[in-house]
Amino acid sequence: MEYDKLVRDKIPKIIKGKGKIPKTHIASKKEYYKKLKEKLQEEVDEFLKAETKEEFADVLEVLDAIGNFKKFTRKEILYIKNKKAEERGRFCEKVILEKVE
Repeated sequence: MEYDKLVRDKIPKIIKGKGKIPKTHIASKKEYYKKLKEKLQEEVDEFLKAETKEEFADVLEVLDAIGNFKKFTRKEILYIKNKKAEERGRFCEKVILEKVE
């Protein structure tokens, strides 16, 4: 079976433990970032279907990997997130904008 997708670091070892032979390679920086974005879409789609804590955790894992790749620090991201929340609000009040006239 062919996959051509980014997998968690221990997946090849797990496959070997099941008596199978994984064929892998280490991605270049360009390929890695492309595959991270594909993995993010995959994990978001899975979360939208299942809506479980496990799928939500998978989304966060990929976001953390993207943040590390882009050299975004958690402190920076939280600062920006909180600043936007202070200036524009959050999504807690369930406001739906229907139109602007």
